[in-house]
Amino acid sequence: MSTPTNPAGGVGPSKDTPFLHNLLLDTDGKTPPSLQNPSDLDSFLSGSIFFVGTATCIIKWAGITIMTDPNFLHQGDHVHLGPGIYSKRLTNPAINLEDIPPIDAIVLSHFHDDHFDSHVQKNLDKTIPIITTPQAVNELAKLGFLALFPLQTYESALLVKGDAKIAVTSMPAQHSPVGLLDFALPETMGSMLEFIASHEEGGAAELSTRRIGNLPTAFRMYISGDTLMYDDLKEIPKRYPNIDLGLFHLGGTTILKTFVVTMDAKQGIECIRLIHPETAIPIHYNDYDVFLSTLEDFKNAARESGLDQETKIVYLHHGDTHAFVIDKSRVLDGSTGAVSS
Repeated sequence: MSTPTNPAGGVGPSKDTPFLHNLLLDTDGKTPPSLQNPSDLDSFLSGSIFFVGTATCIIKWAGITIMTDPNFLHQGDHVHLGPGIYSKRLTNPAINLEDIPPIDAIVLSHFHDDHFDSHVQKNLDKTIPIITTPQAVNELAKLGFLALFPLQTYESALLVKGDAKIAVTSMPAQHSPVGLLDFALPETMGSMLEFIASHEEGGAAELSTRRIGNLPTAFRMYISGDTLMYDDLKEIPKRYPNIDLGLFHLGGTTILKTFVVTMDAKQGIECIRLIHPETAIPIHYNDYDVFLSTLEDFKNAARESGLDQETKIVYLHHGDTHAFVIDKSRVLDGSTGAVSS
């Protein structure tokens, strides 16, 4: 369970806007990893992404566990995607909802059944903090969820557990061709996750968002959310020129057999080149019968375009884990509150 605060000032880790929400995460009575304890340092130097399926990932770093877009329906189940629009699941999740580890927070790109399904709506712990769009917050509140944190584009929330902090900032995303399907599709967002290792002598009570804003980011992860390529995405690399890893929602989701509402292989190539992460991981590519652009389509496009020679591309199947490594110098820069030059 988190304790939210709304600070009056301060700056985000790589922008000049305040954190809209501070979430002090429950430690369940355990001592979280500390930069002052040499035996804990390794927990700050690596993290992992466990791919459940669809856009559901479980991200772990330094004692913080985040889940994205929880979708735990099984093969043959159906989801509602809009007025008169349904889709059948073709795959199974790598694990069941009942088997997930303790989750500190959920980052939800939008409120759609293939990202927050009916089973999740009924059975997910209602006290888990959820960071998402204002529209999704309205829908989740009706379902009894209690810890909801809405973000507009480029607004941020800060997750804090001891010396580990993750800033979550809403990124531009557009689920439909302009104006065509606004009546049927929800607002959506991408996310930037910035992993910050910093030690405050006064502990969480002395936490200063202004000070954190001046500390170096140890690792930066972009999550596209369900989006198409459009002009607003061009602002992202201007604000965040150095992105370590990106999760890209592909699949070429096609509704009413006509309208493409997520990136297909071609748009995925364009988006990865635009965002320019060091490592790119395609997700959201084979789980529903409306996903018409396959992972093989993307692999072929990456090879033919030369993208696979420009960017490290990691392909995950359900149940796979990708381990990422963080440079030690980027962590130690924040270990005493020092500002990186």
